[in-house]
Amino acid sequence: MVRRTKAEAEQTRHKLLDAAEQLFLQRGVSRTSLNDIATAAGATRGAIYWHFQDKADLFNAMMERVTLPLEQALQSATQPGTDAQPPLKALLGTLMLALRATARDPQTRRVFEIATHKVEYVDELHAVAQRRNECIRDLLLMTEQALTLCSGKQGITLPMSARNAALGLHMLVDGLINNWLMDPQAFDLEEVGEQTLRNYLRGLGLVEQP
Repeated sequence: MVRRTKAEAEQTRHKLLDAAEQLFLQRGVSRTSLNDIATAAGATRGAIYWHFQDKADLFNAMMERVTLPLEQALQSATQPGTDAQPPLKALLGTLMLALRATARDPQTRRVFEIATHKVEYVDELHAVAQRRNECIRDLLLMTEQALTLCSGKQGITLPMSARNAALGLHMLVDGLINNWLMDPQAFDLEEVGEQTLRNYLRGLGLVEQP
């Protein structure tokens, strides 16, 4: 009985998060109330407060269900075995993972669109912005280190600092994703993204080793 109760509670929690995801996407976070979410999930207001302290807590839980593209890229780069790949190939693969996750996984795409276009990071959601910024800072540091490693392996000097080159890569990926989310029919995110990233890296003097 206890197991069934726990399972049912978990099922209710997921229904609430599913409903929040859909409503946040349709209306935006500020225009969606906890009552709206409870009603859409077929749950009571008491149920929503049983699982979440407030809207910010629910929002964070929704984000945590899905590994966002930038976090996926960071996780991929720190997995055991990455060092076995040529550093430039590993870097390109990491960046492409962010694009691929956005293009192929509907839930990742929805949550990323909410986090990018459907929320104002003020008041109770300020902590959410801090979490996202921490991820971006970590990814930038990893990219900077990877570019330094790549240039060292190939015996070249980058035309700009590794830090600025990493910022440029981040802006490319961020811009590609944001523009694609605005109009997914405008271009193929993976194809155009890969071509753009390869050309950027080539412009830095980095070429893939055979």
